[in-house]
Amino acid sequence: MSDLLTRDDYAAIAKDMDFPRTAFIDGKYRKGSGTPFKTINPATGETLTEITSCDAADVDFAVSKAREAFEQGHWSKMHPGERKEILIRLCKLITRNARELAVMESLDSGKPIRDCVQIDLPETIHTIKWHAEAVDKIYDQVAPTGEDAMAMILRESIGVVAAILPWNFPLLMLAWKIGPALATGNSVIVKPAEQTSLTALRVAELAAEAGIPRGVLQVLPGDGPAVGEPLGLHMDVDMVSFTGSTETGRRFLRYAADSNLKKVVLECGGKNPAIVLDDAENLDLVAQHVVNAAFWNMGENCSANSRLIVQASVKDALMERVTARLRDWKTGDPLDPQNHLGALIDAEHVKKVSSYLKNKPKGPFVEPTIFEVDRNDPLAHEEIFGPILSVITVATLDEAIEVANDTDYGLAASVFTANTRKAMTTARAIRAGTVTVNCYGEGDISTPFGGYKQSGFGGRDNGIHAHDQYTELKTIWVDLSDPASGDNVG
Repeated sequence: MSDLLTRDDYAAIAKDMDFPRTAFIDGKYRKGSGTPFKTINPATGETLTEITSCDAADVDFAVSKAREAFEQGHWSKMHPGERKEILIRLCKLITRNARELAVMESLDSGKPIRDCVQIDLPETIHTIKWHAEAVDKIYDQVAPTGEDAMAMILRESIGVVAAILPWNFPLLMLAWKIGPALATGNSVIVKPAEQTSLTALRVAELAAEAGIPRGVLQVLPGDGPAVGEPLGLHMDVDMVSFTGSTETGRRFLRYAADSNLKKVVLECGGKNPAIVLDDAENLDLVAQHVVNAAFWNMGENCSANSRLIVQASVKDALMERVTARLRDWKTGDPLDPQNHLGALIDAEHVKKVSSYLKNKPKGPFVEPTIFEVDRNDPLAHEEIFGPILSVITVATLDEAIEVANDTDYGLAASVFTANTRKAMTTARAIRAGTVTVNCYGEGDISTPFGGYKQSGFGGRDNGIHAHDQYTELKTIWVDLSDPASGDNVG
């Protein structure tokens, strides 16, 4: 924790903070046409600022500026190495303003400052830099042909991209989308969650300072009906990249069908299992992973392992260690770096999470809770998106796999065992996009992230695979036969 300041230091930064108050359109802050809305500190209920929301008219204007920028080619036709340098310059500006952004993120989302400082900001910078560094190192292809032809397979920027962000990781999900989308030359319009608009607006300002041309990165605050739906239905938006609930994700598929069949990539919900077998080594370490997997970010995490599936013979010993480990996870003021857990995002979400609890919380702070349930309990199937862990006891490995797959979701999973064969066969059998062995995680920036079943659609975030979803493939076929021979005529 050497890189953390004190609670008083962070409070002083917060006191002097100047929050964005308008949309960022065509290279500058611009007042939206909609009704101003309050952005609230979830931990205190206090208003941080009022932001003018956008509406369909603002969407039309921003899309026209994004298209204009794309067609002019100042960014889309720029040499990949030059785009790389500008994005790296953006990373340097984010680094220079990291404390301000970390405090802004904590105030706006209720996330603990320790996570904002130690995880979200470093990962945001690393993500944008990784995609920037990758873009001038990805080769296109030449297809195998005879000597009378040459076939080139090229990636081209898709055009105007709408990025729809969730509220649980505002900065990091922004980076997951703008990193590959900008690196591949697109114009990007970001709709942040209405609960957490501040850091996206600030990053857009820094992007302009870094040299990203006008119209290439714009941020439109507002709610789903006013901004998200018009973007989804817009005939001149080429792609939507969405992270959020499965229910909302379905709407963007409908919008695409009702408009221009735009490409849609969805990263949606999860009810992710952690399987602990009776031969798992070092139950203390397993307990550490279980607690982190279930309760990190207050459980407001689509890849949270909210189902612990454990063989009966080790359940008691593991739960004793989980309970002991959980005592170190303090809940409270997000600006206090001693606290591992902060506030849930808003009163509506507190009400939803509280509906699963017997003891209702007073205020936005919900303590971590563990339930032992059977596989048919709603707690074992519904995505709660809060600090609640459901424990399901099983007798055999086959039963564990059956329970793990008994869900509409398939985003992530973990398996803990000392047996390599069991680990690999279990990982292969679980229907999920990412399966970790003897740890909890999502891989890293180099590995694709996304889900099976109702957890995802259309593509993957992270890795080189993320570049694929922001580009179109084009084949150029060149006839090299001698025109005089007539061999090229069917």
